[in-house]
Amino acid sequence: MALPVNNGRALLRAEDVRCRLDDADILRGASLSVRAGELVGLIGPNGAGKSSLLRVVSGLWPISGGTVTLLDRPLRDYAPRRVAQVVAQVPQITALDFPFTVRQVVLMGRSPHLSRFALESAQDRALADEALRRTGTLDLAERLIGTLSGGERQRVLIARALTQQPRLLLLDEPTANLDLLHELSILALVRGLVGEGDLGAVAALHDLELAARACDRLVLLHEGAVLADGSPAEVLTPALLRAAYGVETRPFTDPVTGHLRIAVRG
Repeated sequence: MALPVNNGRALLRAEDVRCRLDDADILRGASLSVRAGELVGLIGPNGAGKSSLLRVVSGLWPISGGTVTLLDRPLRDYAPRRVAQVVAQVPQITALDFPFTVRQVVLMGRSPHLSRFALESAQDRALADEALRRTGTLDLAERLIGTLSGGERQRVLIARALTQQPRLLLLDEPTANLDLLHELSILALVRGLVGEGDLGAVAALHDLELAARACDRLVLLHEGAVLADGSPAEVLTPALLRAAYGVETRPFTDPVTGHLRIAVRG
C-alpha cells in the first residue's frame, strides 16, 4: 500500500497527550508535531518525559488522554504492523553480540513488509544495500554486528530503520556514549537524510549544543509537560533553561563557528 503524500501537513501530531503508568503521571498534556523534511529535537533533564513521549507516539505505550495522529489518521486505528511500516525507531546503543552480519541486521528492517515466514526478495535486498550505502556502511555489510564500534553500530541501526521505508524516524538518544566525532557524524547523517524531503525525524537528545546545531526545532520537556516549542534560539534561553534544569546559563553565538553555545554560570 502506498503511503499518502504529505502536502505540507504534519506527519505526526500529538496533542495534549497524557500517560499514566503505575499510578504515576508520565506525561502531563504534552504536544509534539513533525513534518516531512524536519528534524525535531526533544530536550529536557533526566525524567522529563523524552523517551516516554517517543514510546507513546509510536504506539508502544497507551495514552490516558489527548490524541496522536499519524499521517492524518488516529494512531489507535493502526495495526502494529502498519505502524512499523510508517514509523522506524532507532534505540540507544545496546549490546548487539548475536552472530548476525551487518547486512542481516539491516534486512530485519523489511520484517513489517513481509508476510509470516516469507523470505526477503531481491527487491528487499536491494533496499537494504541502498540503506547501507546511504549510511556509509556498505563496506561493513559482511562484518559481524558485534565487531563494530559504537558509531558504526549506530549507523547500521539507522540503515535498518531506513530499510523499513518509513516516513518518520524516532531516535532515542542516538549519540549516547559516542565520542564527539561520532556524535557529530550521526547527527549530520540524520540531518542529511531528513533534508532529502520525504522523511521527518524526532530525536531525544541530552547535548543542548548539538541539538541546537542539528535540529530545525526544539521541544523542551519538564516533568512530563512541554515548557517550550520553537527554534533553538527561542527555546534555549536563560529563563527556560533555568526552569527546566535549575541552572543559570548564558547562551551565545560562537564567533568562529556561528553555532549557538551555552555557558553555565557557577
